[in-house]
Amino acid sequence: MALRGVIFDCDGVMIDSTDANRQFYNLILEHYGLPHMRPDQERYCFMATSAQALESLLPRELHPLIPRMGREVVNYRHKIMPLVKIYPGFLDFVQVLHNHGIRMAVLTNRTEGGIKAVLDFFALPPYFNPVVSASGVRPKPDPEGAFRILETWKCPAHDVLYIGDSATDQKTAKAAGIPFVAFNPAQPLDAEMTVSSWAELRERLQPELATSQPASQDAP
Repeated sequence: MALRGVIFDCDGVMIDSTDANRQFYNLILEHYGLPHMRPDQERYCFMATSAQALESLLPRELHPLIPRMGREVVNYRHKIMPLVKIYPGFLDFVQVLHNHGIRMAVLTNRTEGGIKAVLDFFALPPYFNPVVSASGVRPKPDPEGAFRILETWKCPAHDVLYIGDSATDQKTAKAAGIPFVAFNPAQPLDAEMTVSSWAELRERLQPELATSQPASQDAP
Protein backbone atom coordinates (compact mmCIF):
# COMPACT_ATOMS: atom_id res chain seq x y z
CA MET A 1 0.00 0.00 0.00
CA ALA A 2 0.97 3.63 -0.44
CA LEU A 3 0.48 4.87 3.10
CA ARG A 4 -0.96 8.38 2.96
CA GLY A 5 -2.90 8.68 6.19
CA VAL A 6 -3.46 7.15 9.62
CA ILE A 7 -6.68 7.41 11.63
CA PHE A 8 -6.37 6.87 15.38
CA ASP A 9 -8.98 5.81 17.89
CA CYS A 10 -8.39 7.62 21.18
CA ASP A 11 -9.03 5.51 24.30
CA GLY A 12 -6.98 2.32 24.33
CA VAL A 13 -4.81 3.58 21.46
CA MET A 14 -3.53 7.09 22.06
CA ILE A 15 -4.20 6.96 25.79
CA ASP A 16 -4.64 4.32 28.49
CA SER A 17 -7.87 5.43 30.15
CA THR A 18 -9.25 2.09 31.35
CA ASP A 19 -8.73 2.71 35.07
CA ALA A 20 -9.72 6.36 34.74
CA ASN A 21 -13.01 5.60 32.99
CA ARG A 22 -13.78 2.81 35.43
CA GLN A 23 -13.32 5.31 38.26
CA PHE A 24 -15.53 7.86 36.52
CA TYR A 25 -18.48 5.53 36.00
CA ASN A 26 -18.17 3.89 39.41
CA LEU A 27 -18.09 7.27 41.19
CA ILE A 28 -21.29 8.25 39.42
CA LEU A 29 -22.90 4.94 40.39
CA GLU A 30 -21.78 5.47 44.00
CA HIS A 31 -23.28 8.96 43.98
CA TYR A 32 -26.69 7.47 43.20
CA GLY A 33 -26.31 4.53 45.60
CA LEU A 34 -25.84 1.97 42.83
CA PRO A 35 -23.33 -0.93 42.68
CA HIS A 36 -20.10 -0.69 40.71
CA MET A 37 -19.97 -1.93 37.14
CA ARG A 38 -19.86 -5.63 36.37
CA PRO A 39 -17.18 -6.86 33.93
CA ASP A 40 -19.70 -7.08 31.08
CA GLN A 41 -20.82 -3.51 31.76
CA GLU A 42 -17.20 -2.34 31.75
CA ARG A 43 -16.58 -3.91 28.35
CA TYR A 44 -19.58 -2.13 26.86
CA CYS A 45 -18.93 1.23 28.52
CA PHE A 46 -15.31 1.37 27.40
CA MET A 47 -16.41 1.11 23.72
CA ALA A 48 -19.56 3.26 23.88
CA THR A 49 -20.02 6.99 24.07
CA SER A 50 -20.26 8.37 27.60
CA ALA A 51 -23.97 9.05 27.10
CA GLN A 52 -24.60 5.50 25.87
CA ALA A 53 -22.61 4.11 28.78
CA LEU A 54 -24.47 6.10 31.41
CA GLU A 55 -27.83 5.31 29.84
CA SER A 56 -26.99 1.61 30.15
CA LEU A 57 -25.90 1.96 33.79
CA LEU A 58 -28.49 4.32 35.24
CA PRO A 59 -32.27 4.06 35.69
CA ARG A 60 -34.33 5.88 33.09
CA GLU A 61 -35.44 8.63 35.46
CA LEU A 62 -31.82 9.80 35.75
CA HIS A 63 -31.20 9.97 32.00
CA PRO A 64 -32.16 13.67 31.64
CA LEU A 65 -29.35 14.52 34.08
CA ILE A 66 -26.62 12.70 32.10
CA PRO A 67 -25.34 15.74 30.12
CA ARG A 68 -24.38 17.43 33.41
CA MET A 69 -22.85 14.46 35.22
CA GLY A 70 -19.32 14.95 33.86
CA ARG A 71 -19.28 18.41 35.44
CA GLU A 72 -21.59 18.38 38.44
CA VAL A 73 -21.47 14.81 39.81
CA VAL A 74 -17.87 13.91 38.93
CA ASN A 75 -15.76 16.63 37.34
CA TYR A 76 -14.05 14.61 34.62
CA ARG A 77 -11.44 17.21 33.73
CA HIS A 78 -10.28 17.76 37.32
CA LYS A 79 -10.80 14.36 38.96
CA ILE A 80 -10.40 11.86 36.12
CA MET A 81 -8.04 13.32 33.50
CA PRO A 82 -5.03 13.21 35.89
CA LEU A 83 -5.52 9.40 36.00
CA VAL A 84 -5.23 9.06 32.22
CA LYS A 85 -1.85 8.05 30.76
CA ILE A 86 -0.50 8.47 27.27
CA TYR A 87 0.79 5.22 25.76
CA PRO A 88 4.60 4.92 25.70
CA GLY A 89 5.99 5.56 22.25
CA PHE A 90 2.86 7.22 20.87
CA LEU A 91 4.40 10.67 20.53
CA ASP A 92 7.52 9.24 18.86
CA PHE A 93 5.34 7.32 16.40
CA VAL A 94 3.29 10.41 15.58
CA GLN A 95 6.45 12.42 14.98
CA VAL A 96 7.78 9.78 12.59
CA LEU A 97 4.55 9.87 10.58
CA HIS A 98 4.66 13.67 10.49
CA ASN A 99 8.28 13.65 9.33
CA HIS A 100 7.27 11.38 6.43
CA GLY A 101 4.39 13.60 5.36
CA ILE A 102 1.68 11.15 6.43
CA ARG A 103 -1.61 12.71 7.45
CA MET A 104 -3.20 11.91 10.80
CA ALA A 105 -6.74 12.13 12.15
CA VAL A 106 -8.65 11.07 15.24
CA LEU A 107 -11.97 9.21 15.16
CA THR A 108 -13.41 8.71 18.63
CA ASN A 109 -16.66 8.02 20.43
CA ARG A 110 -15.71 10.72 22.93
CA THR A 111 -17.62 13.97 22.71
CA GLU A 112 -15.99 17.05 21.21
CA GLY A 113 -15.25 18.33 24.71
CA GLY A 114 -13.86 14.98 25.77
CA ILE A 115 -11.32 14.65 22.97
CA LYS A 116 -10.36 18.31 23.30
CA ALA A 117 -9.61 17.66 26.98
CA VAL A 118 -7.23 14.85 25.95
CA LEU A 119 -5.47 16.88 23.27
CA ASP A 120 -5.08 19.85 25.61
CA PHE A 121 -4.15 17.91 28.74
CA PHE A 122 -1.27 16.11 27.02
CA ALA A 123 -0.36 19.11 24.84
CA LEU A 124 -0.42 16.84 21.79
CA PRO A 125 1.04 18.31 18.60
CA PRO A 126 -1.40 19.89 16.12
CA TYR A 127 -0.96 17.13 13.55
CA PHE A 128 -4.45 15.63 13.81
CA ASN A 129 -6.80 17.01 11.17
CA PRO A 130 -9.66 16.37 11.23
CA VAL A 131 -10.57 15.36 14.78
CA VAL A 132 -13.95 13.64 14.51
CA SER A 133 -16.00 12.96 17.64
CA ALA A 134 -19.42 11.57 18.48
CA SER A 135 -20.61 15.17 18.79
CA GLY A 136 -20.42 15.65 15.03
CA VAL A 137 -21.21 12.25 13.49
CA ARG A 138 -23.05 9.06 14.35
CA PRO A 139 -20.98 7.06 16.88
CA LYS A 140 -18.85 4.14 15.80
CA PRO A 141 -19.32 1.46 14.53
CA ASP A 142 -21.20 3.67 12.08
CA PRO A 143 -18.58 4.56 9.42
CA GLU A 144 -19.81 8.14 8.93
CA GLY A 145 -16.81 9.60 10.74
CA ALA A 146 -14.34 7.50 8.76
CA PHE A 147 -15.94 8.55 5.48
CA ARG A 148 -15.78 12.19 6.57
CA ILE A 149 -12.02 11.89 7.14
CA LEU A 150 -11.45 10.22 3.77
CA GLU A 151 -13.49 12.95 2.08
CA THR A 152 -11.55 15.69 3.86
CA TRP A 153 -8.28 14.13 2.76
CA LYS A 154 -9.54 13.27 -0.75
CA CYS A 155 -7.82 9.96 -0.16
CA PRO A 156 -8.88 6.39 -1.08
CA ALA A 157 -9.55 4.02 1.82
CA HIS A 158 -6.86 1.54 0.76
CA ASP A 159 -4.13 4.18 1.29
CA VAL A 160 -5.11 4.73 4.92
CA LEU A 161 -4.81 2.74 8.15
CA TYR A 162 -7.30 2.79 10.98
CA ILE A 163 -5.75 1.94 14.36
CA GLY A 164 -8.10 0.78 17.10
CA ASP A 165 -8.35 -1.65 19.98
CA SER A 166 -11.93 -2.91 19.98
CA ALA A 167 -14.55 -4.76 17.95
CA THR A 168 -16.26 -1.40 17.48
CA ASP A 169 -13.15 -0.05 15.74
CA GLN A 170 -12.85 -3.22 13.68
CA LYS A 171 -16.43 -2.89 12.44
CA THR A 172 -15.92 0.80 11.67
CA ALA A 173 -12.82 0.14 9.58
CA LYS A 174 -14.45 -2.77 7.72
CA ALA A 175 -17.58 -0.74 6.94
CA ALA A 176 -15.41 2.06 5.51
CA GLY A 177 -13.11 -0.31 3.60
CA ILE A 178 -10.04 0.86 5.53
CA PRO A 179 -7.28 -1.60 6.49
CA PHE A 180 -7.45 -2.16 10.25
CA VAL A 181 -4.58 -2.35 12.75
CA ALA A 182 -5.50 -3.85 16.13
CA PHE A 183 -3.49 -2.14 18.86
CA ASN A 184 -2.97 -4.25 21.98
CA PRO A 185 -6.54 -5.61 21.86
CA ALA A 186 -8.09 -7.27 24.90
CA GLN A 187 -9.45 -10.03 22.64
CA PRO A 188 -8.46 -11.28 19.17
CA LEU A 189 -9.77 -9.09 16.36
CA ASP A 190 -10.03 -9.56 12.61
CA ALA A 191 -7.26 -7.20 11.52
CA GLU A 192 -4.71 -6.83 8.75
CA MET A 193 -2.14 -6.38 11.51
CA THR A 194 -2.07 -6.81 15.29
CA VAL A 195 0.60 -5.09 17.39
CA SER A 196 1.29 -4.71 21.09
CA SER A 197 3.24 -1.44 21.07
CA TRP A 198 3.98 1.65 19.01
CA ALA A 199 7.58 0.55 18.58
CA GLU A 200 6.39 -2.71 17.01
CA LEU A 201 4.04 -0.92 14.62
CA ARG A 202 6.76 1.52 13.61
CA GLU A 203 9.06 -1.39 12.77
CA ARG A 204 6.40 -3.25 10.79
CA LEU A 205 5.50 -0.13 8.80
CA GLN A 206 9.12 0.59 7.93
CA PRO A 207 8.78 -0.52 4.27
CA GLU A 208 5.84 1.88 3.74
CA LEU A 209 7.61 4.68 5.59
CA ALA A 210 10.75 4.19 3.51
CA THR A 211 8.82 4.88 0.29
CA SER A 212 6.88 7.91 1.58
CA GLN A 213 7.92 11.47 0.91
CA PRO A 214 9.35 13.52 3.81
CA ALA A 215 7.16 16.46 4.73
CA SER A 216 8.33 19.85 3.50
CA GLN A 217 5.57 21.58 5.48
CA ASP A 218 2.71 20.65 7.81
CA ALA A 219 0.01 18.67 6.06
CA PRO A 220 -3.38 20.36 6.16
